[in-house]
Amino acid sequence: MPIEATTWLRALRAAPNAHTVVVCFPPGGGSAGAYRALAQQVGQGIAVYAVQYPGRQDRLGDPLVPDLTELAEHVTADLLGWGAVPSLALFGHSMGATVAFEVARRLQREGRDPVQLFVSGRIAPDARYAGRLHVGSDADLIADLERLANDAASVSMLRDDAELAELVLPPLRADYRAVETYVFEPGSPLRCPVSALLGEDDPTVTIEQAQEWRAHTDGEFEVTTFPGRHFYLDERVAEVAAYLAARLSS
Repeated sequence: MPIEATTWLRALRAAPNAHTVVVCFPPGGGSAGAYRALAQQVGQGIAVYAVQYPGRQDRLGDPLVPDLTELAEHVTADLLGWGAVPSLALFGHSMGATVAFEVARRLQREGRDPVQLFVSGRIAPDARYAGRLHVGSDADLIADLERLANDAASVSMLRDDAELAELVLPPLRADYRAVETYVFEPGSPLRCPVSALLGEDDPTVTIEQAQEWRAHTDGEFEVTTFPGRHFYLDERVAEVAAYLAARLSS
């Protein structure tokens, strides 16, 4: 340690002598910076890195990748390029949960199983999903962001700020396309434990749907809820950080 950042991975907390590295996968439209607050509070002995999808922040000029399995392939290649690392855990929220799951499958096939997969605010990968927003209008995308946001007003500005919309909406549309065209390929369950997290009032996934992740691991499984909506993590950073630290220190 510290492990070098790569094209796809950003160091948010390169803790010296860390016993575990957590790699965080942003939700659709999100960036690596979305996990900065979590990285600051996750506790001693845990290094935190985050995936930086193309088309945002320091990768603004990189071509978008509107294919979820291709995103997983790129991230997996960079993780394997790290070589020997301390115990590796994956945390993904919303779209990022499915990308993290696909990365976990690929790492397992290479004999590099993660020690834990945390999937947040997302239905199981084989659950039926029929969204078509990626072929809709900009107004449709903004309306869905407002539906999911903790504060709809923070998103509504996209309707009136053309320059901001021009930055935000293309990568967001690519991410919606990645999610809405994703096809689950059956395969061996994961061997690592899987923890499903969600907000109690999340309009995108119920507790019953979160329980369906159980079929995707032969390891331990649990579902945990937090107060809040789809983006509960923004308001419950300390609680989620403590949850991760407890699971990764046991």
